[in-house]
Amino acid sequence: MTDIFTVEKRSSVMRKITSNDTAPEIKLRKALHKLGYRYRLHDKRLPGKPDIVLPKYRAIIQVRGCFWHGHDCIDGHIPKSNQDYWTPKLEATRKRDLQNDQKAIQLGWRVVAVWECELSSEARVQATVKRITEYLQ
Repeated sequence: MTDIFTVEKRSSVMRKITSNDTAPEIKLRKALHKLGYRYRLHDKRLPGKPDIVLPKYRAIIQVRGCFWHGHDCIDGHIPKSNQDYWTPKLEATRKRDLQNDQKAIQLGWRVVAVWECELSSEARVQATVKRITEYLQ
């Protein structure tokens, strides 16, 4: 299967993908803040620069994109085209996530992984926030 975009258009599309302040991350941050949780963002002193750091609870929250981090939902699939490129790239991301989570746990932090699909609607955001708050208590 060939790409539907030209090389220039594909480059433009890929440049717009960010790793910080993604829409799912912002949804979760707003919901946590509304409940009174205060946090730090992308602390470089911690493994993997976690998306949300809750120092009071010694917890970190990683908001993971389903595609980029290999979730088992419909959006977490490996593309059918260029699998020689995507398979090792996405596997390396999963491995790095696991290593960073283990390092954080060894440092005494609790780790919560939140998938992008868990924040796809307001009801799912609320359910995810409920899960996180129960974990923190």
